[in-house]
Amino acid sequence: MSSSYLEATARERILAVLDAGSFVELLPPAQRVVSPHLGQLDAPVSFDDGVIIGEGTLGGQPVMAAAQEGGFMGGAVGEVHGAKLVGLLKRAIRKKAAGVVLLLETGGVRLHEANAGLIAVSEVMRAVLDARAAGIPVLVLVGGANGCFGGMGIVARCANTVIMSEEGRLAMSGPEVIETANGVEEFDSRDRALVWRTTGGKHRYLIGDCQTLVNDDAEAFRDAAIAALQAAVSPALTLQALEAEQEMLRRRIATFGHAEDPMDIWAELGVPQPEAVPMLEAAAFTAMADAHRIPFNA
Repeated sequence: MSSSYLEATARERILAVLDAGSFVELLPPAQRVVSPHLGQLDAPVSFDDGVIIGEGTLGGQPVMAAAQEGGFMGGAVGEVHGAKLVGLLKRAIRKKAAGVVLLLETGGVRLHEANAGLIAVSEVMRAVLDARAAGIPVLVLVGGANGCFGGMGIVARCANTVIMSEEGRLAMSGPEVIETANGVEEFDSRDRALVWRTTGGKHRYLIGDCQTLVNDDAEAFRDAAIAALQAAVSPALTLQALEAEQEMLRRRIATFGHAEDPMDIWAELGVPQPEAVPMLEAAAFTAMADAHRIPFNA
């Protein structure tokens, strides 16, 4: 029986993705580890600070897992929220886990916590790279209503594998931020079709930022995560590999930097009838896209 990943809570998602009955939560709400900053601002707090962390199994393999709760401050990261993620990644290294699964749904850093949140996100990035350097693959799942933006968007791209649904969104800056900074002429955040064409799962898959596209179904995310974990190879993080990634980005900008709409990029990739892409079902889209998408390690 299928169930929507988009509509599920963070707790429902993590229980659906991991093997049934295997999840053991760390720092659960009963321990009331909350942000020290929000109360000072008379802002509401959450007893898990908007992120669930713990350990369990995925396809029988021992993993560490975290799920951000988009219903609390849009999944935004504060000091405690970030510290929980960092601690989980360090625990994965210490316990030699088979992998780390991050179910991300976030608008980025909590403005309430400003520098503390920014520092927290930078520490999460470092911890992800430390885990990968230790040979532990990091998988990111994106399919929540709030997308994955800001510093956590960078965290997602530091991972080995990104799994998205069409409904998921991934970017550095959100549509409203771009519009505020550069004007509606640059990006109209009310144009939902444009927003999803630009940041949605299909576009991210086509340009190589997402390695697997699935339907909005918790079981589909689980199956994709199991397959990614089984296939994961976590090569040493070298300067050569980093420079290769940088070269891929440079060539992407050189090739598509003039484009005013993602459909222009799809057309240049040779996608037939690019205007029809948003309407294609996931299976039909993936079959078409695999012949045209930019390889992740191009």
